[in-house]
Amino acid sequence: MMFNGKEHLVWSLNNYLGLANHPEVRQADAQAAADYGMAYPMGARMMSGNTKHHEELENGLAEFVGKEAAFLLNYGYQGMVSIIDALVDRNDVIVYDAESHACIVDGVRLHMGKRFVYQHNDIESCEKQLERAARLTEQTGGGILLITEGVFGMSGAQGKLKEIIALKEKYNFRLLIDDAHGFGTMGPTGAGTHEEQDSIEGVDVYFGTFAKSMAGIGAFVASGSEIINYLRYNMRSQTFAKALPMPMVLGLKKRFELLKNNPALRQQLWVIAKALQNGLVEHGFDIGITNTMVTPVFLKGELNEATSLTMDLRENYSIFCSIVVYPVIPKGLIELRLIPTAMHTLEDVQRTLDAFSEVAGKLKAGYYKENKMAIA
Repeated sequence: MMFNGKEHLVWSLNNYLGLANHPEVRQADAQAAADYGMAYPMGARMMSGNTKHHEELENGLAEFVGKEAAFLLNYGYQGMVSIIDALVDRNDVIVYDAESHACIVDGVRLHMGKRFVYQHNDIESCEKQLERAARLTEQTGGGILLITEGVFGMSGAQGKLKEIIALKEKYNFRLLIDDAHGFGTMGPTGAGTHEEQDSIEGVDVYFGTFAKSMAGIGAFVASGSEIINYLRYNMRSQTFAKALPMPMVLGLKKRFELLKNNPALRQQLWVIAKALQNGLVEHGFDIGITNTMVTPVFLKGELNEATSLTMDLRENYSIFCSIVVYPVIPKGLIELRLIPTAMHTLEDVQRTLDAFSEVAGKLKAGYYKENKMAIA
């Protein structure tokens, strides 16, 4: 990208499959805007905002992720908050992972009943919270909703879906997963992390966004037809909001078509991701426990060192990547989060490895401690 008039190599894009600038996508977006403008359809889905294109996209998505039905959502963050709000009442109990995305946390905060959090990806802790929830629902007559993620966006770790689903033998709960990073990238066909883990049937409610692999706007929720029909009429964020505009829907249909029918895009993503991760490990970097394309790089340092290091990368190496510091991660640690895409090249990977090796050496030598850095 161009940043302050200078070209930079970017590792912070929501564009896993490289569809953002795909010529067929650009053409579909432009043609739909020319044909319909941004105003149509002019109403909420329940009123005057429904079209066959919205329904066709929903039907295709449901089939792709292995569910009976799907419902389009205007935004991912807003959508997850509203899904949680609609699915539970004061008699129900929510059990959720401690490192859940902010949209899940905000959705849980709306819940008027009890909620229990379990330690991140810790099945023993999860079961303890399910025990507490089960005892409580025996008194209230409510149900249990367990929420986790398919791919955790900071660490790159997959949620332990198979192990969680196995707990259904002892506890009666429904499982909702946020698979924002997994949809389009994980599994043999790209259907998601639940496909990757052969757990499609065990996931009761599946949530995916268009913002990552499809480089678009919006999201969807997929489940049994009864649940989706209920959500259509009870998700306040959708009932009282205008439908996704036609250019977005038609653009998403083209993106979805390419996602399904061009496996080479997903394969190239993984070529880059594996080359990047293997190269980082070979150069002595700590990439944590990632088992997905999300690539964290953990370094030891303080906040002032972190900001100087990332500025050095940006200004003197022309490499742009995200920085994560306390309180998201423990004090004394710096995380550089890299998001590989199908549009990156092996040359990009090598350039990044060389730059990271140099700045890591500077960090270890105390170069960034005084927060003074010469900009070339």
